[in-house]
Amino acid sequence: MISIREKIAYGFGDTASNIIFQTVMMFLLIFYTDVVGLSPALVGTLFLVVRIFDAITDPLMGAMADRTKTKWGQFRPYLLWLALPFGLISILAFTTFDLSENGKIIYAFATYSLLMIAYTAINIPYSALGGVLTADPKERVSVQSYRFVFGMLGGLIVAAGTMPLVEYFGEGDKALGYQYTMIAMSILGVILFLLCFAGTKERVSPPKEQNSTFKQDLSNLWKNDQWRILCLAGLLLLSGQVLRGTLAVYYVKYYLEQAELITLFMTLGMIGSILGCALSQYLAKRVCKIKAYIALQSIAAFICIISYFVSKEHINIAFTLFFLWSFFLQMATPLLWAKMADTIDYGHWKTGVRITGMVYSAVVFFIKLGVAIGGALAGWLLAYYGYQADIEQTETTKNGILLSFTVFPAFGSILVAYVMRWYTLDTEKVAAIHQELQQNEN
Repeated sequence: MISIREKIAYGFGDTASNIIFQTVMMFLLIFYTDVVGLSPALVGTLFLVVRIFDAITDPLMGAMADRTKTKWGQFRPYLLWLALPFGLISILAFTTFDLSENGKIIYAFATYSLLMIAYTAINIPYSALGGVLTADPKERVSVQSYRFVFGMLGGLIVAAGTMPLVEYFGEGDKALGYQYTMIAMSILGVILFLLCFAGTKERVSPPKEQNSTFKQDLSNLWKNDQWRILCLAGLLLLSGQVLRGTLAVYYVKYYLEQAELITLFMTLGMIGSILGCALSQYLAKRVCKIKAYIALQSIAAFICIISYFVSKEHINIAFTLFFLWSFFLQMATPLLWAKMADTIDYGHWKTGVRITGMVYSAVVFFIKLGVAIGGALAGWLLAYYGYQADIEQTETTKNGILLSFTVFPAFGSILVAYVMRWYTLDTEKVAAIHQELQQNEN
């Protein structure tokens, strides 16, 4: 059993990660379009290009982490080494200078690329750390539930605090407001990463005789058919989730025409996410994790679709549905990440090689492709429907924002539910694999 204190310490790492991830997902597009002055189509392309490049670095980072050997373990040291650089780069990404149009574009590409590389370098080892804190399948769900509750607390800080802090620090100067807000957020993030490093311990190690090359790791990874299913699910899930999350601000500001309620809308969504993550482990104890995950994705898709039919006059219904979507969607998230740890055991059992960092980084690779596609789609759809910053939008643009925020993201969850029908690592099979691995070690 892992102590609650250690689970909380591990969760602090995702609070720190989400302070940046959620800020990027919720506010970077509108920062680039409404503060820096870049076109939404250009920003969509920027998101796609940078995130695809960033995703390619994930397996390399996973392989590096798997081969790291220090007195602190394989994965924990990266939290210590990279917390401060990550914080500094985050500030640079939300800093603007008086540059030419081309200068702004180059600066945006450079700083956003650095931010994504830094995020990879610290988040891949952090994610892999969750798979080596315990070998108990039930405890893994608990660990991931704590992780995502605290991760969503980071999102809550972003949702509730970003716009008020921008106004407070900027006093009318949005560029300065965003910069000072990110300074405050980054300081908090650095502290939380260090607390995560200090409060956790690695307990599951690869076989001492294991000595494989990067090429061999990739070959063993591909033999893991259950890993491939999770990769496809992550790609589809994040494409829809990021599309909806990125357009949430535009939906409230331009379709509902309630710009003053953006913070409340985003905050309610984060509260729903926290509650969903918190209840995930209780659901997993009573229902098959695979069936539960499929059902939750189906419910999330249904909520997205019915949101399309809510008129802008019914603000309370729109807010309630966003809360419920966040609740059910994020209730599934700890289940997905617990499954990643299960696929590591499955791959170890099938090939004789344990590649924790590679499995996590490779799944994250596809998750980031989904993030790239979702972010790019958001920018491209805004451009397609004729969006222009801070003006009265046409009815075509408003309807385009509504369609892109509701119906399109539903397809992601529907496809995820369909794909997960081929995932077979239920509780009984994971327990049998774990027992056999223990017998082989003894």
